[in-house]
Amino acid sequence: MRTNPVFPIDSKGRHMLDRRFIRDNPEQIKQMLADRGLAYDLDAFLAREARRRDLITHVETLQAQRNEASEKISRMKKNKEDAAAEISAMREVGENIKRFSEELKILEEGIEAELLQIPNLPHASVPRGPDAAANREVRTWGQKPVFMFTPCPHWELGEALGMLDAARAAKIAGARFVVYRDVGARLERALIQFMLDTQTQRAGYMEIFPPLLVNRDAMIGTGQLPKLENDMFKTKDDDFYLIPTAEVPVTNLHRQEVLSKEQLPIKYAAYTPCFRREAGSYGKDTKGIVRQHQFNKVELVKITQPDESYKELEALVQDAENILQALQLHYRVVVLSTGDMSFASAKGYDLEVWHAGSARYWEVSSCSNFEAFQARRANIRFKDDDGKIKFCHTLNGSGLATSRLLPAIMENYQTKDGGIQIPEVLVPYLGGKHMITPNGKLG
Repeated sequence: MRTNPVFPIDSKGRHMLDRRFIRDNPEQIKQMLADRGLAYDLDAFLAREARRRDLITHVETLQAQRNEASEKISRMKKNKEDAAAEISAMREVGENIKRFSEELKILEEGIEAELLQIPNLPHASVPRGPDAAANREVRTWGQKPVFMFTPCPHWELGEALGMLDAARAAKIAGARFVVYRDVGARLERALIQFMLDTQTQRAGYMEIFPPLLVNRDAMIGTGQLPKLENDMFKTKDDDFYLIPTAEVPVTNLHRQEVLSKEQLPIKYAAYTPCFRREAGSYGKDTKGIVRQHQFNKVELVKITQPDESYKELEALVQDAENILQALQLHYRVVVLSTGDMSFASAKGYDLEVWHAGSARYWEVSSCSNFEAFQARRANIRFKDDDGKIKFCHTLNGSGLATSRLLPAIMENYQTKDGGIQIPEVLVPYLGGKHMITPNGKLG
């Protein structure tokens, strides 16, 4: 099974594509980047890389000359010989070292910044294609609900039942925010608690409640920066970012660490609010809560050995599917194409849940194997049985996003009289009540 090339560590602890791998496999790299829809001038990069290597050799040669000259001058002074010419020559060598070293530093910084913009390389099994149209359906589960009436979309139900208040949210925050009210807030909380209980008590994940603000290095470590900076919320006076997903702080828990093989796999589950600008979605999906600047999500994160990561990816997808199955919601699983997968992913699946009121599927979970892409950037390693230090593989998946899950429940479980039936697994979290009545109360 293919693994991504080695990433050397730069001066800030991040990791880059192995330049030797690029030099030795330029056509393979060009094809994989083209598969991802990236127009990248690899030949220009290789020219800069060649100049960088030449500079390193040149500086090292000059340093060796300076060392030899220094020893010679020392001997000459000891023998009371005139070393003026040698001192002058060594001074010139030193000036050349400084000049070439400065050029090397500038070139190196440029190459490192450039490499941070290159996405992960797609796994061989990923469908090749330019966009979501090339995604491939893997399986479906359950049946679409059948109604003897025309089902309403969740934003109409939420307003009628007093569960969702977008108007007051806009007054205090702006567009793409919502206030969960009364039974809406209780149902949201019940969903989060149910998902955490399922993943920690049945699937063996350790619960984490991380900071909602992270530093720039954490965002670089998981691949959100610098590529996706325009989609992030940043504080004005401090170098902090509001997390777009719990993946960022949870994966970075082990940044700059060497783990033991016995610790792997590590499995974390974390509920957090998530914050995204949705910069590229102006005017899209403005009704309802499916595309918000702030939304709630339970995130699943795994850190594994490389040879176990694809088995763990399938298990991760199943852990997310278990939530939808427990809620009796119809969904489909699709494997993402090279043109639709995330920047850091080597292979990813989306779980898309059916929304009866809007008569369409919505992505409710994205599960990805990043192979060693994030681990190299964040320097997360482990020691194998032979005592060798290797990079871990990291994975994550939504388990799940309530901004897509709550609407699915509201739309798929609605009743003719305008109420909503509560999924059986959530009844214990809502005081034993089975219905949201047409007047917006638990009954």
